[in-house]
Amino acid sequence: MTTTEERRGAGGGARRLPATGALADRLGRPMRDLRISITDRCNFRCVYCMPKAVFGRDYAFLDRDELLSFEEITRIARVAAAHGVEKLRLTGGEPLLRRGVEELIAMLAELRTPDGRPLEIALTTNGAALAVKAASLAQAGLTRVTVSLDSLDDERFQAMNDVRFPVERVLAGIDAAHEARLGPIKLNMVVKRGLNDDEIVPMARHFKGTPYTLRFIEYMDVGTSNGWSLDEVVPSAEIVERIGAEMPLEPLGEAAPGETASRWRYVDGGGEIGLISSVTNAFCGTCNRARVSTEGKLFTCLFATEGHDLRALLRDGASDDELAVAMGGIWGARADRYSEVRATLTPELRAARQKIEMSYIGG
Repeated sequence: MTTTEERRGAGGGARRLPATGALADRLGRPMRDLRISITDRCNFRCVYCMPKAVFGRDYAFLDRDELLSFEEITRIARVAAAHGVEKLRLTGGEPLLRRGVEELIAMLAELRTPDGRPLEIALTTNGAALAVKAASLAQAGLTRVTVSLDSLDDERFQAMNDVRFPVERVLAGIDAAHEARLGPIKLNMVVKRGLNDDEIVPMARHFKGTPYTLRFIEYMDVGTSNGWSLDEVVPSAEIVERIGAEMPLEPLGEAAPGETASRWRYVDGGGEIGLISSVTNAFCGTCNRARVSTEGKLFTCLFATEGHDLRALLRDGASDDELAVAMGGIWGARADRYSEVRATLTPELRAARQKIEMSYIGG
């Protein structure tokens, strides 16, 4: 049986690192971004994330008492901020399904960095509830939203979310978020060859000249339930080539250190797009993101196979200082760079690696 003292020493034999605001892992990467999954439930069944064949009617989601409470989430975020985190992102599942999410946002909005700055609080959503919730989210203190949008064709969009949810309701939610000033708003399109790659240029054309930044994401082997194949990946370079043939593009520098997306702008001034190239151009070397699962496990990589139990520490009565030492030890021992080594693995080795599902730790 794991003892309280062993749990408070989470991170194994790693260095005991208190919160100084300058935490770095074994490769010198700081922790600046904390992504917190606040529910494992979603009202969509997207084929690349929560396919209905796996997450069907009988799937056993977490009970309410297994979820981190809002107070527990806030404690973890406060300690992470002391370690140098400057941005929080609420994910899921679908985070807007968590009852009272505005209350959590208001609690997080009270947190500050060691030098007194408020944290950026972002949220990734499928957009289904945005039209109803955008104003209250902004009032609670949410900074901005990112919306997943994989198609503008309604028939295809409904087939991809597999619950027959119409695309116009998501578009209405995006506009509501803009009205509530939850921006700059980013729209994420996961591109899968043979499924929606014919919409790359139409999507770019539709959002060119709007207040929204469209980002194209290479289809990734997150988790083990989506049946990922390298043949289904559309490389970012191909996406840029397709769009640029009609609407010329030029590269931009990164907006912030550790930014996941490379940026390209339209030569005629019609805005910009982003490319997230986790498969063909890994950005592990600057990755500064940690993730907390719905039940309070800390993961140091999107492609992780296991996490570290912070909930047990919290519920065993650990102080903030003890939590900070545990979190510092976990991050200090970090050496993850799966996307960089993926190409060296055979298909059999990739398939054998039991990675955590995206719906469990967020994207």
